[in-house]
Amino acid sequence: MTCLAIISHHAVDLLKFRGHLIRDLAASGVRVRCLAPDYDAATRAELTALGAVPIDYRLQRTGMNPLRDLMDVARLIQILRRLAPDVVFAFSTKPMVYGTLAAWLAGVPRRVAMVEGAGYVFTASDGRDAWTRRALRLVVEVLYRMALGRAHRVIFLNPDDQREFVEWGLVARARSALLGGIGVDLQAWREAPPVVEPMCFLLVGRLLREKGIVEYAAAARWVKERYPRTRFVLLGGLDSNPGGLSRAQVQAWVDEDLLEWPGYVPVRPWLERASVFVLPSYREGVPLSTQEAMAMGRPVITTDVPGCRETVRDGVNGYLVPARDAAALAKAMLRFLDDPGRVASMGRASRRMAESCFDVRKINQKLSAWLLE
Repeated sequence: MTCLAIISHHAVDLLKFRGHLIRDLAASGVRVRCLAPDYDAATRAELTALGAVPIDYRLQRTGMNPLRDLMDVARLIQILRRLAPDVVFAFSTKPMVYGTLAAWLAGVPRRVAMVEGAGYVFTASDGRDAWTRRALRLVVEVLYRMALGRAHRVIFLNPDDQREFVEWGLVARARSALLGGIGVDLQAWREAPPVVEPMCFLLVGRLLREKGIVEYAAAARWVKERYPRTRFVLLGGLDSNPGGLSRAQVQAWVDEDLLEWPGYVPVRPWLERASVFVLPSYREGVPLSTQEAMAMGRPVITTDVPGCRETVRDGVNGYLVPARDAAALAKAMLRFLDDPGRVASMGRASRRMAESCFDVRKINQKLSAWLLE
């Protein structure tokens, strides 16, 4: 019986992004071991209910402390030697790097890594932190070459990331594979009736500058000059990454009556009350939040950048706009306000696209085959 160890940087991410995969693998007879550094009683219980065994390990999610990271890798090697899995599957930057290296050093027979997005250091800077980003990128590239060079398969979510990692010499083309989005449960995320009165735009994501939240607030300011009753909702929690926004900055937009910010809350009820989903990100893998919005029949405004452009057929299920361009974002929003009928027609197109491109059952069949080949 195959034993698979999945390494994540958050227990909740195992449930949110890999829950269906874990359940399907366990049901097929695979012994699934899920490693995360931040389990609590609830996440342990949910993973156990899926048929997996939760395993604790240590990892500092952000920042670079070489001594701390080396100690964490050493402990991870010990854990993997004890578990003796047949396959290790690691996703997110630090688990992908350190987990793959630890699996190699522990003698795990098969190692699979998933690049869910190029990340902070590979996203174009606006100049504020260009030197920091450049220095970090040199370090990250070395680590990627070391780790991904020891993976039997490196899975990408969008073709731009795959092409660039191959061109930069970080991954051998023969070992790379393109998955597309990780997929959404189309039965759980059912199409909901469109909402147009009042028009409500919704952005879901970690509160990072790279998500385009500054541009979202600026576009809201312009749109409210013409349509003052329009709602702009921002869902997500504060983040310790270098691009994280401060609580004071987000609260200032709330105080100005530009944005509503409920914080980190369940997304589905807010999508049901939203008209249009917005993600003006600078770069993504293929965002799950957008796939969920499409499944619920919401049109999408997003940027014409890697990972985001895979979710919109411009003028069909939404609009593509340039990154970092608040004026273009506001113009796309006004198209829906000037013609509310677009919400329903483009929302239906989103649902059809979700059914054809982002069905989690079909996607997990492909991913499982790569993990267990």
